[in-house]
Amino acid sequence: MRMLAKKHRESRMHGNMHVRFGVGVGMQTPGLHHTGKDFVYPDNYGEGLDTYLKRTQQKDEDGFWQSTNNETSGRKHANWLSMMTPRLTLARNLLRDDGVICISIDDNEVANLKSLCDEVIGAENFLGTICVVSNLKGRSDDKHFATAHNYLLAYARTNFETYGVPLPEEYLDDYPETDLDGNRFRLQGLRKRGAGAKREDRPNMFYPFYISPTDGKVSVTQSPIYTVEVLPQLSDGSDGRWRWGRDTAEQRADELKGQTVGSEKRWDVFQIDYAESGGESKRIKPKTLWMGSGFANESGTLELKKLLGKGVFDTPKPIGLVKYMLHFATANDKNDLILDFFAGSGTTGHAVMAQNAEDGGNRRYICVQLPEPLDEPVTLDDGVVCETIFDLTRERLKRAGRKLKEEAGLNADKLDTGMRVFKLDSSNFTAWNSDPTASEDELFKRLEQLADHTVPGRSETDILWEMLLKMGLPMDLQLERFELEEAPGTTFIGVADRTRVISTQASIPTAALEALLEQDIPPSELVVLDSAFENDTARANIATLYKQRKDEDGKPVCNLKVV
Repeated sequence: MRMLAKKHRESRMHGNMHVRFGVGVGMQTPGLHHTGKDFVYPDNYGEGLDTYLKRTQQKDEDGFWQSTNNETSGRKHANWLSMMTPRLTLARNLLRDDGVICISIDDNEVANLKSLCDEVIGAENFLGTICVVSNLKGRSDDKHFATAHNYLLAYARTNFETYGVPLPEEYLDDYPETDLDGNRFRLQGLRKRGAGAKREDRPNMFYPFYISPTDGKVSVTQSPIYTVEVLPQLSDGSDGRWRWGRDTAEQRADELKGQTVGSEKRWDVFQIDYAESGGESKRIKPKTLWMGSGFANESGTLELKKLLGKGVFDTPKPIGLVKYMLHFATANDKNDLILDFFAGSGTTGHAVMAQNAEDGGNRRYICVQLPEPLDEPVTLDDGVVCETIFDLTRERLKRAGRKLKEEAGLNADKLDTGMRVFKLDSSNFTAWNSDPTASEDELFKRLEQLADHTVPGRSETDILWEMLLKMGLPMDLQLERFELEEAPGTTFIGVADRTRVISTQASIPTAALEALLEQDIPPSELVVLDSAFENDTARANIATLYKQRKDEDGKPVCNLKVV
């Protein structure tokens, strides 16, 4: 989402894509604005990293790094839709079968986006369009109508089920009764009302209840205690039906109560509906109209201003909006993974941490943001200078985490607000230059460059994460650096209780590799750099040693991989 350092009246097109892996919940707010000169997301999958860096103004056309920012381009609808298509496809593929994706958008592209989502995600997976009142006063500078809302398109993967949202406080007035323990409840008639209420509509739901006239308890079986027979009768005296079948009524009879109604004191059956259950608020289906201070753009602006010390985004999403989505999408799995393809001001990450602090969950988030330059650098209240949207995203998440920790008090240790930051870059390993050459000197020069095949200037941490990615491992793993008593000075990195081990050291003594294999429980896999071996002979000897050490099934105890 294109966010501007200064207020800009035309930065109105938005759409957060919040996805569920794999992803449990996916969120997107794709941006389309009409100022400047280049579309921010002109995807070209044949381009290299250098082109990407030039497009995001990190390099000039000659390939030199730069920090200046030219006015960026007008956004085009066709480009915007072309940008959205691969992201929606990726989001769909990342979603679990029970996942959900929510996309925030306004009037400018809602029709096109709906058509695109129907095509990519499937019209049969459309859950609904939600109207979010983001500015109750409306935008006074609109030409015909003062727009007061945005839209939220919700799609499932295949098997999503909403877990509802907590009962709003204003609904408590609908629960006027109180039991002996002080719990609020209401009585709902068990007889079916409205369409489909006749006996012939569901014949198996026409049966008698028997009520104890002394205490109002209900049973489906007549006895000396349950003596008053009640049948579902419509207002015109014809046969109706109950909302529950007999089996359900028998299992949940303790939720029913008999009571006389009307001037004729006729007995009827009611369901006891509590506002709370098990200490938690009752959950209801979310409506298609979301309205309140928690959804207002003004709330998002104030929240961000408190954290950063100034208003640097035009219309940042409020935390309450994302938390509300988390309520109906993750209530049953508080370890869910939430992905936001357009991180913008970082509301999604902040909301995930805030919801974890509220209900003790362990949800995780992934926020993606291009390092798009701001119109001008922003200096925050503590002197931190942000030059890109990503800088602001990261700073907001850091400050939000600290604030939530402070508010957690004694429970701060239970709240995980840490994050890892990754930046797209070229490989840490030198690639073979396959361009044809007739020069023998050039060929030998290329071979010499591969002697130390890591790119100069790259850290061991850079190399480690590329190794992990190539091993197909997730990026939120707990890593452990350790040394062996038999090989002091050699550091290994353990993954998953040392079942896999990595070394990023440029040189490793042969004794250290032998000692690792001799452990009581050696790792199942060891990955080391090619340069770690003194020479080809040392490498061959270690490879042979690791192949010869086998388990009871005749398989190598530890697979050695050299990169």
